[in-house]
Amino acid sequence: MELHLKGKTALVTGASMGIGRAIAKGLAAEGVKVCITARRGQLLKALAGEIVASGGLEPPIVAIDIMEADAPQRLAQDALAGLGRVDILINCAGGSRPLPIDAPEEKWEEAMTLNFTRVRQLTHALLPGMIQQQWGRIINITGKQEQERLNAAYSAKAGVHAWAKGLSKEVGKYGITINSIPPGRIISEQILRNNPEPVRKEFAARHIPVGRFGEPEELACLAVFLASPVACYISGTVIPVDGGLRRYTF
Repeated sequence: MELHLKGKTALVTGASMGIGRAIAKGLAAEGVKVCITARRGQLLKALAGEIVASGGLEPPIVAIDIMEADAPQRLAQDALAGLGRVDILINCAGGSRPLPIDAPEEKWEEAMTLNFTRVRQLTHALLPGMIQQQWGRIINITGKQEQERLNAAYSAKAGVHAWAKGLSKEVGKYGITINSIPPGRIISEQILRNNPEPVRKEFAARHIPVGRFGEPEELACLAVFLASPVACYISGTVIPVDGGLRRYTF
C-alpha cells in the first residue's frame, strides 16, 4: 500500500529507544523528515546515523528533558526551526509510575505531568500550524486500562484518551486526526529490566494469545499507517497493540 507520506514532516518524542525509536525509523523509511527528541543525546545521534545510512533524510535532533517547565514550548519551537513545519506529532515520551496508596502528592504530580500534561501542552503548541495548513496527524502512545495495581501512569493515560477524544471533535474540520495506541507487552528497556526471559515466557504463555511479547516495530507499523493520508477517516480512536492480551470486547 502506498501511504503517501513522502515529503511530510514529523516530531517523535521518546525516540531514543523502544517504540519511539521504531516509529521514527518507520516514518523515515516512508520518506518523512523526522525530528527526534529525548533526554539522551548520544542515543539520538546513533538513531540519526541509522536513518541516514538507510537512505532517510538526516533528522534534526533535540535533546531535552520534557519535564522541564518550558520544555513543550521550546521543543515545539526547535522542531519547527528544524523541519519548517510539523505535519505529524508522535507523543511517545512517558513512563510507568506504580505508587503505594500513601504516596506523597509530588509523586502523583510528577506522573500526571509526564504522562498527560506534557502531551497536552506539546500538542497544543503545535496545533496552530496544523490548523493553518489544514492537515495534521497526532498519535499518542498511551497505556492499557486493565490495571494490575495502583499506577499513576494509568490514570494519566486514561486522561490522554479522554482529552484526545474531545480534541478530535474540535480539529477534524481542519483535516487533523488524533488517535491513541495503548501498547501491550512490547519489548523495551523497562520490560527487559523488570522481566527476565523465563518470566516473559511464563506470562506470555498464560496471558498473551499470540504467545510472546511484541517487538517495537510491530506497533510502529500501526503508528505509521495512522500518520498517513490514507488513514484520514480514523480519528478519536484507541487501538491497542497487544497480541490479544486485552480481555474485554469494549
